[in-house]
Amino acid sequence: MSSYSPNPTAAAQPAVTVRRSRRRIGILALLAIGTMINYLDRTVLGIAAPKLTAELGIDPAIMGILFSAFAWTYALAQIPGGLFLDRFGNKVTYFLSLTLWSLFTLFHGMAVGLKTLLLCRFGLGISEAPCFPVNSRVVSAWFPQQERAKATAVYTVGEYLGLACFAPLLFWIMDGFGWRVLFVSVGAVGILFALVWWRCYREPHEDPRLSQQEREHIENGGGLSAPTDQHVAFSWPLVRQLLSKRQIIGASIGQFAGNTVLVFFLTWFPTWLATERHMPWLKVGFFSILPFVAAAGGVMFGGWLSDKLLKATGSANLGRKLPIVAGLLMASCIITANWLESDLAVLLVMSFAFFGQGMVGLGWTLISDIAPKGLGGLFNFCANLAGILTPLVIGFIVAGFGNFFYALIYIGGAALLGVVAYLFILGDVKRIELSQ
Repeated sequence: MSSYSPNPTAAAQPAVTVRRSRRRIGILALLAIGTMINYLDRTVLGIAAPKLTAELGIDPAIMGILFSAFAWTYALAQIPGGLFLDRFGNKVTYFLSLTLWSLFTLFHGMAVGLKTLLLCRFGLGISEAPCFPVNSRVVSAWFPQQERAKATAVYTVGEYLGLACFAPLLFWIMDGFGWRVLFVSVGAVGILFALVWWRCYREPHEDPRLSQQEREHIENGGGLSAPTDQHVAFSWPLVRQLLSKRQIIGASIGQFAGNTVLVFFLTWFPTWLATERHMPWLKVGFFSILPFVAAAGGVMFGGWLSDKLLKATGSANLGRKLPIVAGLLMASCIITANWLESDLAVLLVMSFAFFGQGMVGLGWTLISDIAPKGLGGLFNFCANLAGILTPLVIGFIVAGFGNFFYALIYIGGAALLGVVAYLFILGDVKRIELSQ
């Protein structure tokens, strides 16, 4: 009788305590490293350009074409890349994409002239096309909705920190061993990481290290794609359906606007500092790094703020749209640099604008909330038209007016266009339903 326990459930409590796994954090680390390598591979040509052009006899005009070549094929391959992703899934698509883009980066180091360099740039653009659609789909599957913004922010920050953090090492490799070794080294790192991805990545429904508690946490938040999920089959009538949806139009214009600001910083920003602000190259390098660090902070802050708002209000419209619109308004302040005399003031304005652009990276989370299961590459195609148009438009403006005054107005105006798209075109943030 004395052994009777009045509270048997309390006595049994320690036996049912199960530690939730954190497998999705490891998956996110894979995406973050892959995205960092992606941006290093597409921008390393800018570091190699001075020695490469001298050795191969390439003039600045031709070099501009080489920079643009990546954007053309990258944009054109978005829809085929999305089709490939729908057919073969995340693991295979990302492995092949990463392996191929790393090989094309490596092949840059074996180039003997303009034709081979163009082929490498075209190949790099095509093979990198599925990267962000895969990222978006993996986050949608592995994370509940209330965590997706922060998850997107973590991998997106690699876009900005990769070059800023590794630039000293890359310059050291080029100075010590030459531009060819630079390309071979960066490409080899990507190939090795492709093997890591193949070894480590699993879909949530097939990952043995995913605990039941974490599985339920993800599934209750709208994630955890199952092997029986039906993806929308690609067809041009369905593309026309997508283009008739206001969410698609609004999100695509918004992504285009955000990418316009990003492309300016990736391409023309150092030249603007050197020619318009008359800074020596050492100072240009210093000023170029700080806005990228600010943008990385904007990415993280935007993701944190979005998830915080979503949890507090339960409104995807407020949680997703507000940080993006605020970021675009901040980015539009780039126009004020036209009237600043102090280099320090310019640095602060550019860092403020690029911080805002970092917040706009949240657009991929919004897309994962509204996009149907197929045709994910369509969004990236629209967004990356900025990679084609922005360098060309700015080039024509500078050639026609002899300065960057109207170029900065164009960049700021594009950011304001994005504000209009998100506020008045996009509509409600909800999953799009397509008729079959």
